[in-house]
Amino acid sequence: MSAPHRPDTDWATLIDEIQAVRGDMLRLIEESQDALEEVHPHHQASARNLLHYLALRNRDLRPLQARLAEAGVSSLGRAESHVLSAVDTVLHVLKRLLVQPGGQADLSGADRSRDRLDLKEGQRLLGAHRESVIGPPPAGRTPAIMVTMPTAAAEDYTLVSELVEAGMDCMRINCAHDTADEWARMIDHLNRATEQHNRSCRVLMDLAGPKVRTGLIESGPEVVKIKPSRDPYGRVVEPAHVWLHDAEQPQPAPTAAAASLPVDGNWLRKLKAGDRIAFKDARGLGRRLRVVAVDREGCWAEARKTAYVRPGTTLRVARRETQVGALPNGESVLHLAEGDTLVITRADLPGRNAVRNERGRVLTPATIGCTAERVFEDVHSGDPIWFDDGKIGGVVERKRDDRLHVRITRTRPGGGRLASEKGINLPETELSLPALTDKDREDVGFVATHADMVALSFVNSVEDVRELRTLLEPLGDEQPAIVLKIETRRGFENLAAMLIEAMKGPRCAVMIARGDLAVECGFERLAEVQEEILWLCEAAHVPVIWATQVLESLAKEGLPSRAEVTDAAMAHRAECVMLNKGPYIVDAVKALDDIFRRMHGHQAKKQPMLRRLGVATNFPKTRAALEPEAPVATGTS
Repeated sequence: MSAPHRPDTDWATLIDEIQAVRGDMLRLIEESQDALEEVHPHHQASARNLLHYLALRNRDLRPLQARLAEAGVSSLGRAESHVLSAVDTVLHVLKRLLVQPGGQADLSGADRSRDRLDLKEGQRLLGAHRESVIGPPPAGRTPAIMVTMPTAAAEDYTLVSELVEAGMDCMRINCAHDTADEWARMIDHLNRATEQHNRSCRVLMDLAGPKVRTGLIESGPEVVKIKPSRDPYGRVVEPAHVWLHDAEQPQPAPTAAAASLPVDGNWLRKLKAGDRIAFKDARGLGRRLRVVAVDREGCWAEARKTAYVRPGTTLRVARRETQVGALPNGESVLHLAEGDTLVITRADLPGRNAVRNERGRVLTPATIGCTAERVFEDVHSGDPIWFDDGKIGGVVERKRDDRLHVRITRTRPGGGRLASEKGINLPETELSLPALTDKDREDVGFVATHADMVALSFVNSVEDVRELRTLLEPLGDEQPAIVLKIETRRGFENLAAMLIEAMKGPRCAVMIARGDLAVECGFERLAEVQEEILWLCEAAHVPVIWATQVLESLAKEGLPSRAEVTDAAMAHRAECVMLNKGPYIVDAVKALDDIFRRMHGHQAKKQPMLRRLGVATNFPKTRAALEPEAPVATGTS
């Protein structure tokens, strides 16, 4: 029996539009046969589904989507994993709706072919690829939890054991740090911990890649600043705590110390609580310290006025004197404000702050080196440039063979501080840097035999993926999975083609490296970009690793922000979520595990699961409160 005819809906036009979309999908398959023939058998059906999705999304489907929804027909909004099947289902329904009562529907044009995956098969493929790369989902939650290893993990078995016990499913080792010996000890600790806790845990090793960074900066002067805490009116609310210790027995400064001053041991041992130490600071201003506590290691003193102390400063108590010993060099940072000029140089010389005259006028602008000489060939005047994950921004005003003159256009209020070894992003510059450096090629030998996954940093092109595949091919199907780290605008724009190339190997995944990606694409566009990456990867049945700044405040400071908790819940749609190292990383793993377990019944990729809600169950119990109250009787009987 046919469905009721709706004269107000132009079913024939809807059918024609869907047929045209379907035609686009099949044509793209025909045009891509050469590339598809090289795709690994594990990924053949998935590669075809990805091409179907690209053809589908090559049109603006919003008007068609709205009309389908209005007619009560699927709007194709969740078709990623089974595109052709979803389109064919819509066609089938529309043709049934077109038939007049008693008529016969023409159901041709929706034949079942090897290109057609239904919803169940699409989900099965994504699950199979996820399991081959990341491992099976833990009981009670869907995403795996990946944790970046600190250097301490090479020596501290307890840390690795606690992470595995808390729920870590994948260990990430960043090859930009530490050595092969340390990497091996981290993996040994992991193997021991997984056996102890009877849990599985994969290993991802992240090739450093050609990250463009700032060069070294000359050290600041040997001077320490002693500064008490003041309220908004300038009144001292807490004096600065100064630690005095024997210069012959150096030791780490206590964490509570605003400054640590080395002095003569004999002079130090004669101090007692209540003594007042007089001195003139680096500006010639008279200052005092009051001794408040003495122990065998040294003594504590307090300062209620700001002072600058340098080596050789004379300290006096009564008639006894000593001089402050050697102090560490000051911090190596450039101070930059909006409107300043920063000169980026090829020269392998330490950077330095601007030189100013007595009136504050700049005589020589600040300079800093760059670790990648290719930047000076590829950049153009007018190109935007960002430093330190977008904390400082500027524009290249002038280009010379050996230097770039950058006008600083964005800092925090009051100016920014730029240190050495900070990332440089050039989002509109097409840098001709290879994805694999000489160091990466050396590291691949270790990675290929110790890791389950190898992450290709700053991957931008099919050629980048092909080069890594060539290095891994001798291992056959035993090679580690290739993880494409999408952290540049070019990488995002070329993702579809790079996925097809990666699918020529047996296993692959994608990491959304949101730190650099936000700088490259613009923070305001990050949400849109990460959504598009999730959609493309679901269409390719490729697992996604959601990375950068997940629960970062919790991992580093012990307390998450509300926005971070919401972000972590959104990350549930990925197959794996990465946490970065921090003092409270074990707590962060436990919190993320709890968040994912709570989200487990609510969301699967883009699809709400419609689990029973407690708030709905509770409504009948509270409904009585909505009933109008009975009128109160008045008058006398």
